[in-house]
Amino acid sequence: MRSDEFPDNDEDSQFTPAERAAAASRSTWVSVAVNLALSIAQIAVGITAKSQGLIADGIHTLSDLVADFVVLFANHHSQKDADQDHPYGHQRFETAASLALGLLLLAVGLGMLWSAASKLQDPTSIATVHIMALWVAAGALTAKELLFRYMLSVAKKVKSSMLVANAWHARSDAASSLVVGIGIIGNLMGYPILDPIAAALVGFMVTRMGWNFGWNALHDLMDRAVDAKEVQAIRKTLLDTPGISNVHDVRTRKMGDMIVVDAHLEVDATLNVEQGHDIAVAARNRVMLRHRVINMMTHVDPYKRPDRDHEVPGPAKDASQFPEK
Repeated sequence: MRSDEFPDNDEDSQFTPAERAAAASRSTWVSVAVNLALSIAQIAVGITAKSQGLIADGIHTLSDLVADFVVLFANHHSQKDADQDHPYGHQRFETAASLALGLLLLAVGLGMLWSAASKLQDPTSIATVHIMALWVAAGALTAKELLFRYMLSVAKKVKSSMLVANAWHARSDAASSLVVGIGIIGNLMGYPILDPIAAALVGFMVTRMGWNFGWNALHDLMDRAVDAKEVQAIRKTLLDTPGISNVHDVRTRKMGDMIVVDAHLEVDATLNVEQGHDIAVAARNRVMLRHRVINMMTHVDPYKRPDRDHEVPGPAKDASQFPEK
């Protein structure tokens, strides 16, 4: 959910909501297949080879399956049309899914830290792992890195912050498999304590990523604006619209992966209402065509006239302003 994952350009509208949903569904089902195979292999071999790190990594992978189904659920519901209760649509299902992913990662990470800490308190209980665990960890690392690159490319193509979150979730798995592999190597070299230490490091990485995703999603649910670069691009599109002399009070808020915009457009004060309205409609259409904007509310102001939009109404200065009835 990094805003810099989506550079602003004129190609934002090339994918319809249905196409974005289909791409999200395909990539997520690929993730389901990979994670299902990996979690079974990691947990089974981890138990057999007596590697806590590999078991922890398998549980992390298993949590990905839950995350994938959360994404599929949100992807389905976010495509619903606007209705009376949700006039701007249901795009925030994606933001809610990102928040759920963050909370899931946070819970899994804290559980890993607790388990590793329990082992470290009794080093004598740490067994020497079998080399088979190392081969499984290496295979998992390769599979997860390839999955991350595939999912991130799809997420960038269709500009989905929810898919970005899920892709980086896969990258966290790749990093955790690397750490687990190092821990297993250390265990095989005669340092058994390195295996639970690796499990603890995995837990810390997962906890940190869960916090970041959850915190960002929470801010988006509280109507956080998009980044300044994208706001500036929208402002430029408005200023390039014929008939608009200046723009002020451009405000944005995220609606899932889309944007809702409010803007005050300054036009020639001698124009009539119909002419000013036509200019505002043209500006709105240009913005919605060139940017990830789902709706834009415009307010027309006369150019180079005092802007009284922000005046706070006060008490009447003179009672004579209100004639008796």
